[in-house]
Amino acid sequence: MNAYDVIVKPIITEKSMGQLENKKYTFQVAKNATKVQIRQAVEEVFGVKVKDVNTMNMTGKIKRMGAHSGKRADWKKAIVTLTEDSKTIEFFEGMV
Repeated sequence: MNAYDVIVKPIITEKSMGQLENKKYTFQVAKNATKVQIRQAVEEVFGVKVKDVNTMNMTGKIKRMGAHSGKRADWKKAIVTLTEDSKTIEFFEGMV
């Protein structure tokens, strides 16, 4: 699995934007990706130094359309903390 397969997309919410000042960035990652793979992918793609990786398995919501119900897909979220001497990720700069 290459680095671009590990990182699916950035998560842009009010809470995740508030964590940018602490150098914490939130991403949706591949469901089977490990913390080591996530660390290597972020360092390779964005050229930064990663201090810590926290992951969470998010369960999909149950959705209804009339009498029929279904479920959204489960996914994995990763909060990546950068080191103090690392540069910031430019992708998030214009969104604050």
